[in-house]
Amino acid sequence: MSNGRIVLVEDDKELRESLKEILELQKFTVTDFAGADMALVSLQYNSDAIVISDIRMPTMDGITFLKHLQKLDPTLPVILISGHADIETALESIKLGAFDFVEKPLRPERLIGLAGKAAQHRSLTLENRRLKQNKQHDITADQLLIGQSDVMQKLKQRLITLANADINIVINGETGTGKEKIARTLHSQSSRKNRPFVAINCGAMPENLIESELFGHEAGSFTGANKKRIGKIEHASGGTLFLDEIESMPLTAQIRLLRVIQEGELERVGSNETVKVDLKVLSAAKGDLLALSQEGTFRQDLYYRLNVASLDIPPLRERKSDIPQLLGYFLYEAEKRLGQIAPTLTSIHFQQLMSHDWPGNVRELMNEADRIVLGISDLIFTNDADACHSLSHQLAQYEFSVLHHTLKMFHGHISNAAEYLDIPRKNLYLRMKKYGLNKASYLIDNLKDVE
Repeated sequence: MSNGRIVLVEDDKELRESLKEILELQKFTVTDFAGADMALVSLQYNSDAIVISDIRMPTMDGITFLKHLQKLDPTLPVILISGHADIETALESIKLGAFDFVEKPLRPERLIGLAGKAAQHRSLTLENRRLKQNKQHDITADQLLIGQSDVMQKLKQRLITLANADINIVINGETGTGKEKIARTLHSQSSRKNRPFVAINCGAMPENLIESELFGHEAGSFTGANKKRIGKIEHASGGTLFLDEIESMPLTAQIRLLRVIQEGELERVGSNETVKVDLKVLSAAKGDLLALSQEGTFRQDLYYRLNVASLDIPPLRERKSDIPQLLGYFLYEAEKRLGQIAPTLTSIHFQQLMSHDWPGNVRELMNEADRIVLGISDLIFTNDADACHSLSHQLAQYEFSVLHHTLKMFHGHISNAAEYLDIPRKNLYLRMKKYGLNKASYLIDNLKDVE
């Protein structure tokens, strides 16, 4: 049984034949080429191979070859062979996406070890790609909600439990934490997902029109009501109704809503006939809805009808380990929307992002991503050119790059990463903490790689 397929590119015939023999003795299937241009023709997007290539070659050098392969399939593992004079180039190739490099004179055990890891990485990538294609219409809460911190994992578990329960839920969270996103996820994971999801911001509706908007009206029921109108609640029947800023709802509308929830029916404004409705009601408020009900500014009986269960969304300052993953997603979206490429963020930038308290929560981080892409972020950009080119800054940037690459390679497995870097696990954890890196962000890296 083969340990994996290798495309070997080396213009030195004797070395190429020697490497092929060494690798085949370790049960790899090796296809060898004297030039990168010929090897490139043999590879495609879903190739089940890894690539081992020399850097210095005529016609097409290893770095140019790597760039072509990155365009073909960014997840294809490429191991480069470098002479002593090419070490700086080899290090640069890691930043370009190379899996790793080996230095001449070659140590067979080093090359064999890297080839085994690269083949395993490729196998996992292709398997996850296949699984993702098979389940492309089966979107999970984990895919919808970004973040792998402990508090987010607990939120996702509770969300799945409540999504499957046909009960009313109050969503608690500070401004900007994503309450409507949670509401939409609850709906998409429920048995009602093929029925309407209707979101209403009660605070944005004029008080004199809110009852008509919510409950509908009959023609001629008030000035300007020229024809019958189906209200938002009736339209949501069979699906999910999300009432944001529900504390802004007038008390008269609260009374009517209470009856809808209790009886499962409503009356349009100006009508004496009842209409049956079937709803799952999700609600959210700017403040503490229980406290508001106890103060008398919100009906207490309605609160208890709405709050059969609750979901508490953690503020961003309590899940800072999710910031790199969230920011990566927001930068990607901002680049597409704004038509610009984000600058490369260094470890110093990430330290600044991780030290910020984010009072505006995820919404503030999303806005920050837009500012980074536009080059107008006050949070990460500095005019201190000397600081950016200082030795300490460049060393920190390199250390961050190595840590990120290694954790990505081993999908967040600390023992393997520490062994590869030849440092104690404790030291690796300390360095990760320094740069705000969290192993949980890399555990699903093999899924992100195939997107």
